[in-house]
Amino acid sequence: MPPGYPAFRPRLPWLGPDLQTLRNTLRRPRHALPAGEVLVFPMGDGTGDSLAGTLHRPSAPAAGRPLVVLIHGLAGSEDSPYIRAAAGVVLARGHAVLRLNLRGAGPMVGRTRQRYHAGRTQDARAVLAHLATTLPDLTAPGVVVVGYSLAGNMVLKLMGEVGALPPMVRGGVAVSAPIDLSATSRRFLKARNRPYHLWLLRQMKSETLAKPAEPGTAEAERQAAVRRARTIYDFDDGYVAPANGWRDAEDYYRVNSALQFLPAITRPTLVIHALDDPWIAPKPYLAFDWAAHPALVPLIVTKGGHVGFHAAAEGRGAILGGGWLDRCLVRFLETLA
Repeated sequence: MPPGYPAFRPRLPWLGPDLQTLRNTLRRPRHALPAGEVLVFPMGDGTGDSLAGTLHRPSAPAAGRPLVVLIHGLAGSEDSPYIRAAAGVVLARGHAVLRLNLRGAGPMVGRTRQRYHAGRTQDARAVLAHLATTLPDLTAPGVVVVGYSLAGNMVLKLMGEVGALPPMVRGGVAVSAPIDLSATSRRFLKARNRPYHLWLLRQMKSETLAKPAEPGTAEAERQAAVRRARTIYDFDDGYVAPANGWRDAEDYYRVNSALQFLPAITRPTLVIHALDDPWIAPKPYLAFDWAAHPALVPLIVTKGGHVGFHAAAEGRGAILGGGWLDRCLVRFLETLA
């Protein structure tokens, strides 16, 4: 455990990887937030697509504290419980916060020509460039980009893309990131993950088919593949890969898995993961030589599930409503001061 970070102790009754993973679905916390400002980020790639997000300014801003950009995972949005929880905690500590929806997610479901995937870092860079131009007061102290699950992989890839990372990015955080996309896809095929698999695939299909394609187009062919898909691998092979110029699902996984980008990361990056994550195999995390890369801060615990980490509240973080994940995020932000 890195110095200064709280130990993780599961909270009753959320014991085991599945209850940790499902807790927010079973109890669906609301996490009230103050009113924010809706922002739209046009993508300058000729598609006409835009991303949407909600910006919150703290009631008591603290000088020098970076803007925190929170990005949801697969089939999520800016209103996912873990996003709202983190936003409330960092706002209370004087940070401005942007809850960002990935391309084709949240309010933009069915309104974009292209969709997000695990390696779409160009969208994140476009958002950061837009923020630097339109909100220089908020980005002057820097930006910390936080990604959960699929977006965690994207954030690690972003942090490791040598020469492409904007200077204003002071650090990154990845939570439950599928750093080996091929291994994660295979793990989803296990019988114990069938309920998760079917639910996620249904959500992915719904988002993708929300904007019907014109008959006879390449998009119509890809949407037909989506309807036929019986697994996430089928979805990636028949839709994500051809829509983005890759040969097949394995090519998509090979190009975009964050594991290969980790050695190039030079700015502080917190990596939070539980080895009992039912969705993500532990081997890639256990095999990587974290000690050889001082910019990486591995917070790898034995229990916690997938974007779960429901622990007994403790200390000041509990007073302000922060769970274990958010206390770790706050600690990381303090190290950047």
